[in-house]
Amino acid sequence: MKKLLLSILTISLSGLVLASQCDDLYTSKNYNEAFTACNQESGNSLAQLHLGQMYDFGYGVESNARDAVKWYTLAAKNGESDAQFNLGAMYDNGEGVKQDYNKAVYWYQKAAEQGQASAQFNLGIMYYNGQGVKQDYTQAIYWYQKAADQGDVIAQNNLGFMYDHGQGVRQDYAQAVYWYQKSADQGNANAQVNLGFCYQTAQGVKQDYVKAKQLYLSAAKLNNASAQYNLGLLAYRDKNYKEALSWYSKAANQGYSNAQVYLGYMYRNGLGVKKNNQTAYQWYQKAADQGDQAAIDNIQNMRNQGLIR
Repeated sequence: MKKLLLSILTISLSGLVLASQCDDLYTSKNYNEAFTACNQESGNSLAQLHLGQMYDFGYGVESNARDAVKWYTLAAKNGESDAQFNLGAMYDNGEGVKQDYNKAVYWYQKAAEQGQASAQFNLGIMYYNGQGVKQDYTQAIYWYQKAADQGDVIAQNNLGFMYDHGQGVRQDYAQAVYWYQKSADQGNANAQVNLGFCYQTAQGVKQDYVKAKQLYLSAAKLNNASAQYNLGLLAYRDKNYKEALSWYSKAANQGYSNAQVYLGYMYRNGLGVKKNNQTAYQWYQKAADQGDQAAIDNIQNMRNQGLIR
């Protein structure tokens, strides 16, 4: 009887060792050995998660979205929050399964309720966009707040945006600035632009063009087109046309239609550059191709004046 008990105990301990090996090998990025170890302990939820991740990202095995879904599903049903989140993302994006927003929401919800910040953020997006659920800004705020409180940088920016525009909550510029600042401090370019605009327009803070420019410059270094465009506007306001032209060009070359319109205007009027109607037309046309009405009107105006055919 004691021998049998010892045998059972040994098997149990062996299983724990294998599970630990799977996680340790995966964490240390020794994926080839991890794949073997995790398969040996495939009844363990953490091993199932790692097998899903390895198939998902091609770690130690050829990438296979369907196999990733298979293992994520097993781990998710066993309560692994990261697997629940990843499975939700697979349904969200239609990877390895038919796209299904309802199932995406279901699994995001499971993970979010366990405190998984990325799931909370994605669930906020689903409620914001009305994907898999009825659009509900109040619920979007709720889940963004949960993720933002855990330091999710994009959730912080999105939460700030909703306070800024009064979506699902009473408009509150001070709260918008608070969350934009949190996100900007973590290097989020969109938040830096949004916070810069608050300083530029005195929304929730005292107007400060210097601070606004500093924030735009930080975002522009990350190649953010909105920041580049806004820097162009500030330079234009100060009649520094060459600098404005430079920033408009950077944003326009990224397809930012407002910058393309302003760049066309600069070339048409010879501001910071030699006047060139053909180049002005080309930039207006790029913006017009995106449906920009100001660009369409400017092209028509140039035709009426006989400046272009």
